[in-house]
Amino acid sequence: MARKRSAKAGTRKAKSKTTAARRRRPVKKKGRRRQGRGARWFTRLLALGFLFTLVAGVYLLYLDHTVRLKFEGKRWAVPARVYGRPMELYPGSSVTPEQLVAELKRMGYEQVRYPKRAAGWSRNGERFLVRTRAFSFWDGKAPERFLDIRFSGDGISRLSEVGGGELALVRLEAPEIGSIYPAHREDRVLVKREQLPEQLVQALVVMEDRTFYQHHGVDPKAIARAVWANLRAGGVVQGGSTLTQQLVKNFYLTRERSLWRKLNEAAMALMLEAHYGKDEILGAYANEIYLGQDGGRAIHGFGLASHFYFNRGLQELSLPQLALLVAQVRGPSYYDPRRHPERALKRRNLVLDVMREQGVITERQADAARKTPLGIRDKGDGRGNYPAFMDLVRRQLHRDYREEDLTSEGLRIFTTLDPWAQQQAESGVAGRLGALEKQHRLPDGKLEGAAVLVDSESGEIRALVGGRSARYAGFNRALDAVRPIGSLVKPVVYLAALMQPDRYSLVSRLKDEPLSIKGPDGKRWQPDNYDHKAHGEVPLHSALAHSYNLATVRLGMDLGLGSVADLLSRLGVSRPVEPVPAMLLGSVELSPLEVAQVYQSFAAGGFHSPLRAIREVQSSGGEPLQRYPLTVRQAVDSGPVYLLNRNLQEVVRNGTGRGLSRYIDPEYNIAGKTGTTDKLRDSWFAGFSGNLVGVVWVGRDDNKPAGLTGSSGALQVWGDMMRRMRPSPLQLLRPDSVETVWVDPPSGFRADEGCEGARQYPFIVGSAPRVEASCVGQGGGSIRNLFRSFFE
Repeated sequence: MARKRSAKAGTRKAKSKTTAARRRRPVKKKGRRRQGRGARWFTRLLALGFLFTLVAGVYLLYLDHTVRLKFEGKRWAVPARVYGRPMELYPGSSVTPEQLVAELKRMGYEQVRYPKRAAGWSRNGERFLVRTRAFSFWDGKAPERFLDIRFSGDGISRLSEVGGGELALVRLEAPEIGSIYPAHREDRVLVKREQLPEQLVQALVVMEDRTFYQHHGVDPKAIARAVWANLRAGGVVQGGSTLTQQLVKNFYLTRERSLWRKLNEAAMALMLEAHYGKDEILGAYANEIYLGQDGGRAIHGFGLASHFYFNRGLQELSLPQLALLVAQVRGPSYYDPRRHPERALKRRNLVLDVMREQGVITERQADAARKTPLGIRDKGDGRGNYPAFMDLVRRQLHRDYREEDLTSEGLRIFTTLDPWAQQQAESGVAGRLGALEKQHRLPDGKLEGAAVLVDSESGEIRALVGGRSARYAGFNRALDAVRPIGSLVKPVVYLAALMQPDRYSLVSRLKDEPLSIKGPDGKRWQPDNYDHKAHGEVPLHSALAHSYNLATVRLGMDLGLGSVADLLSRLGVSRPVEPVPAMLLGSVELSPLEVAQVYQSFAAGGFHSPLRAIREVQSSGGEPLQRYPLTVRQAVDSGPVYLLNRNLQEVVRNGTGRGLSRYIDPEYNIAGKTGTTDKLRDSWFAGFSGNLVGVVWVGRDDNKPAGLTGSSGALQVWGDMMRRMRPSPLQLLRPDSVETVWVDPPSGFRADEGCEGARQYPFIVGSAPRVEASCVGQGGGSIRNLFRSFFE
């Protein structure tokens, strides 16, 4: 029994152990599950951390690559710089003291008591002392000079170097007249770190980043100060960005305000500092910083800002001027010295005070600088605004260069524009058009005009006026106003006749009588004279001088329309000309520039030189890329052109251009021709002196009648414009193929100096009249006939 009880007890114990074991098993499984889950989460977090680190690393590598790629590559798209014609000084030149003063002021030279540094000048009566700037021309470098210039009368009488000998010729630097910008219209003049004035660098550092030379791109203390100041003010009153961060923000990033952009900015600033030195970063900052706005043009960098505000180079600026540039960094619009001079002055003086407090300048320097006015130049960077001429330059450049080359490679483009001549032309056009409207009681502001001034020998364009408001870009009438030229075409008709000396001479008789011409469509064309009168038989030279239509049409039909059209082409007209009878009276449509090309060939004695606005193109480093040399070809023999030019002088002396004597002394012997179109829609005058060819068009853009003839409209503008230029007298040189012969005007027969009323006329050798007048050999003429000639 005891064994049974013992066995039962053992069985119960075994069962209880088994039960307990069974109860314990589920607990073990739950613990293992928890441990497995924890391991899996840890693995996932580790993987995510690794992935995040990998992505962050890749992103940081991308940022680093971006920083180095742009900073080491071409950092900026630098506009092409366009320069005008330099003023040439030499003994005997017709430059006046007023012209010299205007040119010096235009280029930012400073008048002082005694010039001690470049770009300074002084005047004592007719004597000037000028320290020129060094300049790299298309044909070599010109050093800085100290000139002693003396005037006598209307020109330079003596030119020498102070402390040296006399000089034969000196060029002032070529004036910058514009730029060709990229699409975003950012403009800058690149400067190197060593070209930055030390006071500018010191002012920039003490105002924007005092620990610039100690930090590594980010200044934690500055950030903490800025956060604390902003929290206390309840808004953004202080920034903590270093100069490096500012450069990164402007150079690499967008204007977006977000935490992500700030993190990128800080990271890229650290990378930039890791790869590049402080001077390189400071130089890049000085070229990138935005410092103002000139209409649609953004002013970037201290190099351009110095010209924009003071019309002087950065190294020529004084302490208060440098302080004002640094003042613009905080807000170019808010502290704009032209719009808000009080704010700008206050900010500039703050810069000076901080420089004094930081020991950069002395108390005495600060006090003197604070008393200095802002000294802002009204004309910005002094380059002027010549939209019509710049339009022509662009068109000529596009034949040889891509747009991206012109707007990003910093090319140096030397042109033919004379800023002084341009100013006189603009004043003549704008002023005279207003006077014409009042004089003829025309609606205000309706008259428009265009003008072209060309060097008569070289074909270089000295001035180009595209409209009444010449400084505003818009419709360029000098190039694109293609209008009927009226009687300006007549000299071409008469030249075609004079090229046939066996048939025509200046004294040949022409019939100025009515005629009717049947056209291809069966309609009859019946031209008429402006005065609605027929003048019978007239000498050829009188027909041109008085612009007789009937005589001209008869002459042209006799010559053949094809020969006249062909001659227009030889004289430089490239557009097709329809050979119809109406072309003889000016139905030919040309622009003022194209007319100038024709009359340049007249002025050059029959030699054709394509009109050009560009002399040479250089790379940013000064290497020559493209030259635009003078090219000349003989379009017409010099003999017939000489006869025509004598005739065109008669036009101005006794014919339709005689009103020019109100503006220019007849002794200048100007040659020219008036032009008027149907219903007085277009008024033209084209003429030339000894050195300049000028063409003026006056009319309305809506093509309604302007109410002006060539002599009552365009001639007045031409005369007012040209008298300002002080042109050279026109002294025609008679070629060997021309002889001068006495002629009896009434009969057209050969005469001698003894014949009463006889005059001398030029003829192609062998074409003079052979039949002698009855007075020849009688000696009954007045002694004054000895001095009478075709010029009278």
